[in-house]
Amino acid sequence: MYLETLHLTRFRNYLNCSVKFNAQKTIIVGNNAQGKSNLLEAVELLATLKTHRTAKDQDLVFQNASVGQIEAVVKRLYSQSQLTLTLRHKGRRTVAVNHESLRRQIDFLGRLNAVAFSSLDLDLVRGSPDRRRNWLDALLVQIEPIYAYILQEYNKVLRQRNALLKTIRKSLDNGETSSAVDNATWEQLALWDAQLAANGSRVMRRRARVLERLAPIAQKWHQQISNQTEQLAIAYAPNVSWLDNNPEQVQQAILDRIKRRQAAEQNLGTTVVGPHRDEVEFSIDETPARSYGSQGQQRTLVLALKLAELELIENVVGEPPLLLLDDVLAELDLNRQNQLLEAIEDRFQTIITTTHLSSFDQQWVQSSQILTVEKGEIIPSSTSIDTP
Repeated sequence: MYLETLHLTRFRNYLNCSVKFNAQKTIIVGNNAQGKSNLLEAVELLATLKTHRTAKDQDLVFQNASVGQIEAVVKRLYSQSQLTLTLRHKGRRTVAVNHESLRRQIDFLGRLNAVAFSSLDLDLVRGSPDRRRNWLDALLVQIEPIYAYILQEYNKVLRQRNALLKTIRKSLDNGETSSAVDNATWEQLALWDAQLAANGSRVMRRRARVLERLAPIAQKWHQQISNQTEQLAIAYAPNVSWLDNNPEQVQQAILDRIKRRQAAEQNLGTTVVGPHRDEVEFSIDETPARSYGSQGQQRTLVLALKLAELELIENVVGEPPLLLLDDVLAELDLNRQNQLLEAIEDRFQTIITTTHLSSFDQQWVQSSQILTVEKGEIIPSSTSIDTP
C-alpha cells in the first residue's frame, strides 16, 4: 500500500497543508515543536482511529477552531481510496471513504495499515502493563478490525459492572451486610458477570492467538539484531488461566475466578478479574527485560517487536504497511540504526522525522523525499509538494 497524498485542515498546528508523497522514503526535517510528530500522528489516526498522544479530539483541532480534518489518498494493490476523518472540538467525529460517510467507524479501519515507532515505545518494556495491553490491542485492530468493536463492548460491560460494584460497596460501607443488599442488585451483578465473561473471552483468546503468531517473528529479528547472542521470550500472562482455547472454557474460567474474588471486588468496588488486568511478559535469556534488561537490550527488544509488527501485518493483509518513525534514530546506536534501515530498504513506505540529516547514510538521503517543517508549514523541496 502507498500513501499518495495527505491533506490537513485545522489539525494540531496545521491550518491548511497538503503533501504529495513522491518517494518510497520521506524524511521530515525540523526543530522540535514545529509539527513533525503531528504529521505522523495524522497518518496513525487514519490507520487506527487512535493516537497514543491524547484521548481527546478537542486536543487535535487547531487552536479555537470547531472542526479539523485529515484527508488522504491511499493506493493499494487492487484499489485506490480517499479517506476522510473529521474531528470536532465538541461532538462526535465522523469518517468517510470516497466522500461517502460511514455509519460505523469500524468500517473505516483496515483501509490503511501503519506501524508507528517513537522513543515513547521504550515504555513497552519498562512501562506499566496497560502500555503493553494497548500495544497489543492496537496491533489486533490493524489485522482484525472487528476487534475494535469487541474491545469496545468489553469496556462498556466493565464500566457498568464497576458502577454496580461501587453501589454495593457503599451499601456495605454503610453497615449493611451482603444479605441485606436486595436480590435485584445481585441478579443484576450476575448478568454483568455473564457478559463480562463472554466479552472477556473474546478479547483474551484473540490476544493469545496474535502473540502466538508475533512471538516467533520477533524472536527471529531479535536474534539478528543481537548477532545471535541473546534469546528473546514473549509470554502472554492473562488475568485468568485456561487449559483449552475455546469460548466456553475461557468464559467458565473467568466466571470461576470472579466467584473466588467476589469478596475482594465488593470491598474494592471494582472489577479485578478480566483482560483489563492482563500482562505481556518479555524476557531476555530467561531474565525479565523490564527489571534487569539494560537500556541497549530494551531498545533491541522494542526494535524487534516493531519489525515483527511490520512483517505480521504484511503477512495477514497481503501488503506491506506504512512505517512511521518519529525521531527514533537518535534513540538507537549505529548498529541498530543500520539493522532498521536495512530492514526497511524499499519494502515499506517510510515516513521518518528528524531534527537533522547527519545521522542518515548519504545514499539513503539521496533516495528519499526531503521535507522541512516550520511552525506548522511544510517547506517544499520539490515542485510536487504544495502548501496552500
